[in-house]
Amino acid sequence: MSTAAQRWSVGDELAQQALPPVTRLDLIRYAGASGDYNPIHTIDEEAERAGLPGVIQHGMLTMARIGLLLSAHLEHGYVKRFRTRFSGMVQLGDRITIAGRCSGVEEREEGTLYTFAVSARKPEGRPVASGTVEFLVFGAAPGQG
Repeated sequence: MSTAAQRWSVGDELAQQALPPVTRLDLIRYAGASGDYNPIHTIDEEAERAGLPGVIQHGMLTMARIGLLLSAHLEHGYVKRFRTRFSGMVQLGDRITIAGRCSGVEEREEGTLYTFAVSARKPEGRPVASGTVEFLVFGAAPGQG
């Protein structure tokens, strides 16, 4: 059963999500799905040889996980643009929390374009990624149909 499309206002927060700890299997699966087989993401010795404290999560996997903030709304629209800046490393066992806040609303012919400031942080609050997501909700803008 289809539900009505979400409507946000500037300042509205997306439901913050605390994600489960990163596992080696997560990194191996992502490497296979993405084709990014850089060994710093799956082999401890290679990560250490590169000067890292151990394997690190793919930056694009961190970005994909931030995208979970809008997954529940894909029935009504799509991610039009997603920009991310990586500022920290995510290692095995790390738990990150993803969050977002609506920072813009623009009515367009094809629907309503929402802009969100998004982030991923470690439990102590240190950011590992931040960016913006533009999400277009299909259909007539409010008051147009």
